[in-house]
Amino acid sequence: MDVDTGIDDALALVYLLSRPDVRIQAITCTAGNVGARQVALNNLALLELCGRQGIEVAIGAEVPLEIPLVTTEETHGPQGIGYAELPAPVQQISARHAVDVWVEEVRAHPGEITGLITGPLTNFALALRREPELPRLLKGLVIMGGSYYYQGNTTPTAEWNTSVDPHAAKEVFAAYRGLPEDKLPIVCALETTERIEMQPEHLRHLSEAAGAPEPELVLPEQPEGLRSRSGNPLVACLSDALRFYFEFHRLYDQGYVAHVHDAFAACVAAGRTPFTTRPATVDVETDSPLLIGTTVADFRGLWGLPPNARIVSDNNPEHCFDELISSIGALGRAVGARSPGT
Repeated sequence: MDVDTGIDDALALVYLLSRPDVRIQAITCTAGNVGARQVALNNLALLELCGRQGIEVAIGAEVPLEIPLVTTEETHGPQGIGYAELPAPVQQISARHAVDVWVEEVRAHPGEITGLITGPLTNFALALRREPELPRLLKGLVIMGGSYYYQGNTTPTAEWNTSVDPHAAKEVFAAYRGLPEDKLPIVCALETTERIEMQPEHLRHLSEAAGAPEPELVLPEQPEGLRSRSGNPLVACLSDALRFYFEFHRLYDQGYVAHVHDAFAACVAAGRTPFTTRPATVDVETDSPLLIGTTVADFRGLWGLPPNARIVSDNNPEHCFDELISSIGALGRAVGARSPGT
């Protein structure tokens, strides 16, 4: 996992930790939603909350390749996980740089590792400069990023992850040009990730699946910033994080909902939700002040260049939420059982 945790990155991490058939080899951190060090601390704290200490967490790029860093605390909260507050982690940040982790782990396990990137593509672009064979050495790659002939969520045409580091995204897509279709990255872009629209009833169902003694009610009529009183620490953490996200989406006239983009990408990487893709040649605008960060897909071969991506064209939100709720709910029961008084 390469992340910029982030509320929806946190949900994606918790989901993958809940899957008994998924092994997380390492977590690499890049600056994006918050600074890279805070991203790492968030990941370590979430691992400890879920009882999964021991997974390596490494810091990578702290700034984009060529442009100044922009973070988004107004979207994800001052620490990146909304209103949630977790104890300082005991486990230390890895001494390895994220680029070293990418290159060394994939070289050591050729054809075995699936990469999941839910933040800016900076770390992976730097890793590709070090080891251009990464696309062939990976089992697969899933990217959350971009928007294709669809309204952006950062500028009118640009999605957040790509807009943070468009030059990195351009390098990554260029590295995949000409590879066999089964080696091309699966790209989860806004046109399908915004369909994964979490609502208050999803959170209530999640708390029930986790065995919380009381229903978790996060409702639009409640005061902003209200904190969870759940006795289940995982439910309380996710509730406090997602309340912030609900309030942010409402502030921008999208309703009292939360687009959990990265959780969908995690379900795709785990092979646990149905989706379809379309091959395309993707490029990223890096020069125009008006359009920087815009992702463009040539689905018809008009550029005369081979495809370098498989863009998700359809998904099933109901199935995705059923998967998230049942799997995270089971982990929540385990976390609750370890916590006094639950």
